[in-house]
Amino acid sequence: MKAMKIDFAPGSVRRTLFHIHPAVLALAGVGLLLCAGAAVGGWQLAEQKREREHQLQHLQERVKALSARPAVEVARVAIPEAQASFVNGAIMQLNLPWRDLQDAVLAATPRTVALVAMEPDPRKRILKITAETKTSDDMVDYVAALKEQESFSGVILTRHEINDADPNRPLRFQLEATWQAR
Repeated sequence: MKAMKIDFAPGSVRRTLFHIHPAVLALAGVGLLLCAGAAVGGWQLAEQKREREHQLQHLQERVKALSARPAVEVARVAIPEAQASFVNGAIMQLNLPWRDLQDAVLAATPRTVALVAMEPDPRKRILKITAETKTSDDMVDYVAALKEQESFSGVILTRHEINDADPNRPLRFQLEATWQAR
């Protein structure tokens, strides 16, 4: 036999809540909490938007104030050609890729080769290298190793001689390596 619900009491909020399943009440509570959290988050976003609009307005006022100033005219100074050439040369020297050049030369230099000097020519992008070694085979191997470096687009042996004044009779040679612009 099926149970019958007989209830003659008048309806009220308390009776309605009593008859609602607890899971429904829990879901309603979670829904209310989510709505409250969304309202707080929306309020914070609105505050941030107002603050950003205030900052934007302040920056626009500063830009208008700065652009309203009359432009200061700079007096033209005539620079002599010699001085301009000297300054441009100094800037080229300062802008040399020293670290890249040194790393490329040192990576290709074996223990059998002693570096004597490195002289860059920034206008032509040429690095003149003076070095010493005991044999001509070491010299040729060194030139070939420099040609394999990515930093150099061309390596040319320009001069070589045996130093008879030194008892070890080293072979001193000079080469020019053209470096690539980066």
